[in-house]
Amino acid sequence: MNPFAPALLTDHYELTMVSAALKDGTAHRRGVFEVFARRLPGGRRYGVVAGQGRLMELVRDFRFTGEDIDFLRRTGISDETTAAWLADYRFTGDIDGYAEGELFFPGSPILTVSGTFAECVVLETLVLSVLNHDSAIAAAAARMVTAARGRPIIEMGSRRTHEEAAIAAARAAYLAGFASTSNLAAGGRYGIPTGGTAAHAFTLLHDDESAAFASQVAALGKNTTLLVDTYDISQGIRNAIAVAGPGLRAIRIDSGDLSVLAQQSRELLDSLGATETKIIVSGDMDEYSIATLAAEPVDMYGAGTAVVTGSGAPTAGLIYKLVEVDGRPVVKRSENKSTIGGRKTAVRRHKPTGTATEEIIVSQGVPDHQPNDRLLQRAFVAGGTVLPAVPLTDSREHLRQCLISIPWEGLKLSAGDPAIPVTVVPTS
Repeated sequence: MNPFAPALLTDHYELTMVSAALKDGTAHRRGVFEVFARRLPGGRRYGVVAGQGRLMELVRDFRFTGEDIDFLRRTGISDETTAAWLADYRFTGDIDGYAEGELFFPGSPILTVSGTFAECVVLETLVLSVLNHDSAIAAAAARMVTAARGRPIIEMGSRRTHEEAAIAAARAAYLAGFASTSNLAAGGRYGIPTGGTAAHAFTLLHDDESAAFASQVAALGKNTTLLVDTYDISQGIRNAIAVAGPGLRAIRIDSGDLSVLAQQSRELLDSLGATETKIIVSGDMDEYSIATLAAEPVDMYGAGTAVVTGSGAPTAGLIYKLVEVDGRPVVKRSENKSTIGGRKTAVRRHKPTGTATEEIIVSQGVPDHQPNDRLLQRAFVAGGTVLPAVPLTDSREHLRQCLISIPWEGLKLSAGDPAIPVTVVPTS
């Protein structure tokens, strides 16, 4: 059984609901589900929508195979009626939502799934697992990009997460503005630039550091990066320049007090005539450690664990809720978890200068249009047909523009209110 078959990326209770709804006749009632976050993760002032490109590919291929159906029958998860329905499953509804790379805030209806109750409810786990993961990674990565102030960052977290999550994380980080990834699968699948040279193991393999550097330069030329902190950083830099000459592209430092070491390394490189040799730093980098190096002579960062774990917020906190049945708003009213019924429409309001000022969300209606408003939702699936995807590079640029548009206070790493307020106009 393929562990990544899209249709089995589904929680058991979704098929239980389908089974009951098929029996009582409610399975084919028209429903509208919305994906939104009640709040942002602690300390965050914006969220980043990411994963729609991956999600739409999975929705397109969401089919229950014969092997899947046999498993569901054999284990008693699905009765014969449900199994027959699942065997013929094709999503025939519509999916609309925020563009990939769009910012979101508490209550933003970032994805709307409409169709029959049964065909929409079985997508819940797939939708949430993709969007929660990718959006969390993209938000963390975007904060790192802001902290880096234009200096490039390479994503290198593959060894700190699940192998498939590593590919998705590399994609989300690139969307957020990272320059490249160490993950070759992400490069092959999504066309993301890849990079990497050598680990400490390569230096330890050789009889001495100079021999390791000579081997690497012989294979890759001077346009490479030499890792200089295996033994002694100062001597490592001297060995690197002695072997490669002052035309060496870069050195990398992966440990120690990076602020002090960056200064000392720059001074030493300059004294050796390697004034154009770049300094790359890595080692448990996150947005805060990157920010502390803003004034130091660092040219590039490598970030891994913090990226693939969302830098302390591994999920975006998104939920998938039924808000409309047969055109009638439905509302959940449990304590601390109430929802606003009805399908939502959202616009981002801006000053004439382009600065975002507010997000307006209207239930079962359309916001009154004002100059400089921007409609936030677009179609992804129409009548079961997945529409052409937006190139990842376009989504990357979209996010860059969105981050430029929010007030500068919203880019601070310190805790605070969301970057812009959200006003929800409920149905009457």
